[in-house]
Amino acid sequence: MKITFHRYDLRLKHTFTTARGGRDISPVVVLELEHDDIIGYGESAPIARYGESVDTVADFLSRLDLTRFEDPFQLEAILSFVDGSIEGNAAAKAGLDLALHDWIGKKLGVPLFKYWGLDKGATPKTSFTIGIDTPRVIEEKVGEAERYPILKVKLGGDRDEEIIRCVRKVTKKTLRVDANEGWKSKEVAVEKIKWLEQEGVEFVEQPMPAGDLDGTAWVRERVNLPLIADENSLRLQDVPKLQGAFDGINIKLMKCTGLREALKMVSTARACGMKVMTGCMIESSVGISAAAQFSPLVDYADLDGNVLITNDPFDGVRSLDGTISLNDRPGIGVTKLV
Repeated sequence: MKITFHRYDLRLKHTFTTARGGRDISPVVVLELEHDDIIGYGESAPIARYGESVDTVADFLSRLDLTRFEDPFQLEAILSFVDGSIEGNAAAKAGLDLALHDWIGKKLGVPLFKYWGLDKGATPKTSFTIGIDTPRVIEEKVGEAERYPILKVKLGGDRDEEIIRCVRKVTKKTLRVDANEGWKSKEVAVEKIKWLEQEGVEFVEQPMPAGDLDGTAWVRERVNLPLIADENSLRLQDVPKLQGAFDGINIKLMKCTGLREALKMVSTARACGMKVMTGCMIESSVGISAAAQFSPLVDYADLDGNVLITNDPFDGVRSLDGTISLNDRPGIGVTKLV
């Protein structure tokens, strides 16, 4: 197996701002795994909050020695070895996971969703993310999301009510709110969520800091909107701990090390009686298409990272009126453009 990789800077259509700050460029690492004249594509979208960057991803991949493995069909053994070799580096590990899965699908000549026995027609609608911005730009973003029936609005600061009112000024669509740990006080979180209950909001994602699970459970007892874990839901072992504090989990490939673990998280969340969402970072069609492959298993989707950029180097899954539309290309379903 030959692995090559390179940095690629994704350019955003608008400055993407959350409770943690904003950016215009989102660098990722694109991987190519070649074996038997077949190339599997992967992507690592590193997350600074967890100590990752394109440099740490490159360093991790440079040090990988997979010579003991004969081919990508040894996926379980390969990924167990990789995960146990160095702690952390979830996005780097996810990039390799995606490339392996893409290669296997291509070798077998089937899309992953079909390989897993999933119904292509059971994909959910994806939301379109509205980042924190000025009222004028927020209205512009809502206009750009015309074909999406669900909007995900970033909150978590001192302008929350202004932002929601601005969105509601121009649309009556279903809203989902992501506070990105921005509400530091449980009393403030309750106050904000109770106000959001009157504004057509479907659920609230990560209202409190991940370190305050007890505070989140306190909030959940006092509000009517479901709470979805994001920063609290990184990997498989996190899921059982969230019972009682959250109603569901958000699975992101770049946080959980890839598709292998994502599927396990879905099963575990169901066993715990929790809803399941799949989300993303700012990613190209590689990461988005990979996550879309298991989307028939989830309740909610937020897979819009590739439509927020202007220079996607791949063509992959698309959305029709907001509904994820899986293609029949083998593997994760992408074709390289540049």
